[in-house]
Amino acid sequence: MSTRQTVRIGCVQTPAAETFDEAIEVGRRLAGEAVSAGAGFVCLPEYCGGLKTNNGALTPPAAPEASHPVLAALREFARDAGVWTLIGSVAVEGLDDRLINRGFLVDDQGEIRARYDKIHMFDVDFSRTERYRESDVISPGDTAVVAGTPWGGLGMTTCYDLRFPHLYRSLAQAGAEMLAVPAAFTKTSGQAHWHVLNRARAIENSAVLVAPCATGSIPGGGEVYGHSLIISPWGEVLADGGEDVGVIVADVDMETVASARGRVPSLQHDRPFSLKAETGKDRRSVA
Repeated sequence: MSTRQTVRIGCVQTPAAETFDEAIEVGRRLAGEAVSAGAGFVCLPEYCGGLKTNNGALTPPAAPEASHPVLAALREFARDAGVWTLIGSVAVEGLDDRLINRGFLVDDQGEIRARYDKIHMFDVDFSRTERYRESDVISPGDTAVVAGTPWGGLGMTTCYDLRFPHLYRSLAQAGAEMLAVPAAFTKTSGQAHWHVLNRARAIENSAVLVAPCATGSIPGGGEVYGHSLIISPWGEVLADGGEDVGVIVADVDMETVASARGRVPSLQHDRPFSLKAETGKDRRSVA
């Protein structure tokens, strides 16, 4: 696939929808606003197919991939609008009692070009009253994905993956020029860490970073942060969605990736090293 040099990226900042119907209505409407603003690549957040909780447990509406109504509706949108679309994730029924948190890259004909199952599970304890156990409900994936787009390789990740920099390093060294971080990042951690972590992943890997994030209260309890981001390979925030439901767009020149990697070619400078524990007794090789 030949690459195009520039792209207008649109991030859709949705509220947490309780039902498929709500998710379809708000997702299609806001994605349409992004297209009206000139976006050629439209990106939606994690759990854009619906999200709710029950006593801290994630209970997103789910369906088999083959009959998932939100996936079908957004594929239809991509085909009708003629734009590439990142469906951040929807809850898909798995083979066991748990679900799969699966993202999709869809081309401008509505065809699925890549799938990504979230690898790292959000199992955290912020306080006695705010705790999450994604692994109680979701089966983790085990495969990193770099997908082809008209603008270069896209490294697909999801939300909590953001805290694992080695994943992004591997994606960049495998050819990713854009890194996608669709999220439903909690407000508690988002206020402290969202901007700095996203900027760090862009800077470390000299990559365009696109992070559409859901915003507002979650039905059943909890709150997601918003502040969808589009970040340059030099770490500049090109657009920030704030806390309101809506759309952000930014024009990205993909030549800036090669420029940043030429100025600081750190992706070529990794070296193996040994790690010595404080006791001085244990050593292990680090690739």
